[in-house]
Amino acid sequence: MPQAFHNPVSIHCGRGSLEQLPSILAGRRIAVVTFPEARALGLVARLEALLGDALVTVIDDVCPNPDVAHLSALYNRFWQEDAQSHARCDAVVAVGGGSAIDTAKALVVGTASGQFDELVGLLATGKPFAPARVKPLIAVPTTAGTGSEVTPWATIWDTANQKKYSLHLDATWPEAAIVDPELMLSVPAAVTVSTGLDALSHALESVWNVNANPISDTFAVSAVQDIFECLPALMADLGSIDLRERMSLAALKAGMAFSNTKTALAHSISYEMTLRHGLPHGIACSFTLPLVLEKAWARSPDRDRTLQQLFGPDQSTGTRRLRDFLQGLGVKTEFADYGVADGEAAAMIARAMDGARGKNFIGAVHA
Repeated sequence: MPQAFHNPVSIHCGRGSLEQLPSILAGRRIAVVTFPEARALGLVARLEALLGDALVTVIDDVCPNPDVAHLSALYNRFWQEDAQSHARCDAVVAVGGGSAIDTAKALVVGTASGQFDELVGLLATGKPFAPARVKPLIAVPTTAGTGSEVTPWATIWDTANQKKYSLHLDATWPEAAIVDPELMLSVPAAVTVSTGLDALSHALESVWNVNANPISDTFAVSAVQDIFECLPALMADLGSIDLRERMSLAALKAGMAFSNTKTALAHSISYEMTLRHGLPHGIACSFTLPLVLEKAWARSPDRDRTLQQLFGPDQSTGTRRLRDFLQGLGVKTEFADYGVADGEAAAMIARAMDGARGKNFIGAVHA
């Protein structure tokens, strides 16, 4: 059958690639969206020196897992200030992990009223919409994991109401991504593991996926192989620029893979684990990978061929290898390890199968 692959993001990667930012911006005035620790790490000062007068404002109060309770004031202030000529920006540069990039994706989508409540109302319908105003986005990840720099998706959480919204429009594809491993050298061990396993999940989720194609497989298989080899070595040598670079490229390849397939069952389960049990996203979407691999095996001859490239011909051996890999990184792999009883876990999996991402899973049609 005919296959298609589309990704419009201009990618700049490798050590020192942040220096290309001024030429990518081509004189445009920008707002930087980043994480609070960026100032203490000297990153904001570096951006100020790099961009000079082109830098209009720095938004550095991004929170983990962007929540409507925090985003509302941030969004409203952004568009109110944009109405003033001296504060208006032509583009937004997101510098940080997935939370910073997701926050920026929400900010660049302007509603007619400039009010965040209007955006939430549009997202609640679950239907595509045309934003009244849009700012181009340049994404600069400082972690190797989310792949958000090469996808259009952003997750917006509503913890108070136990909901999540998925923002994905043509306008939320970044214009460009800058993947500079030098920006990742200060990432601590816990975040390195969590984001690295997020990337592993992205790659595997794009394999056991009804939307998989030979091009997404090429990216996914390479990403999984790199992460299996590289992540344990990086955990033993966090200061290695060589290993940081390899992980940054593995996460980028995983992002390219799921930019076309979307995620599947493990991610669908993860949302409830994060909302109800407070599990960090990278752990929430990876601890079930052995379980999902078991469910994916023997569902499709085509998918089996790709899975066997990674895990060999025997399902039980492959599952054990994946479980041992996760446990070797300190990640527990059973629901009970996170206080979830068997009955609740079964109900959670059933709900996840019925979710939008769960329906991408090759096993969902047989559930």
